[in-house]
Amino acid sequence: MLVIFLIIGSMILPILMVVLYKKWNWFQLLFTSVAIISVLIAGNILTFAIYDVIKHEKVFMTTIHGIFLNPLFLITGAYLGVYVIFSLLEQLFKNWSK
Repeated sequence: MLVIFLIIGSMILPILMVVLYKKWNWFQLLFTSVAIISVLIAGNILTFAIYDVIKHEKVFMTTIHGIFLNPLFLITGAYLGVYVIFSLLEQLFKNWSK
């Protein structure tokens, strides 16, 4: 059930984002700002995890895969996935309308 919800959500949310952007242009600024913040958060989580591996000479693969258990990393990654689909749809509609 959860898998179906995630798949449907990954299709509906980008379409909803495009509709909101077409209706109110300021949503583009909001969506892009949240994407930038998400990249910074996810990047910092990865950076600190790799730094911790190097500093403490841990086993690299098992420690790095532990990042996938971090809820903040998962949330930012999920948003970035939806944002990429939104951006692609936006470009598609711009090119289609030419």
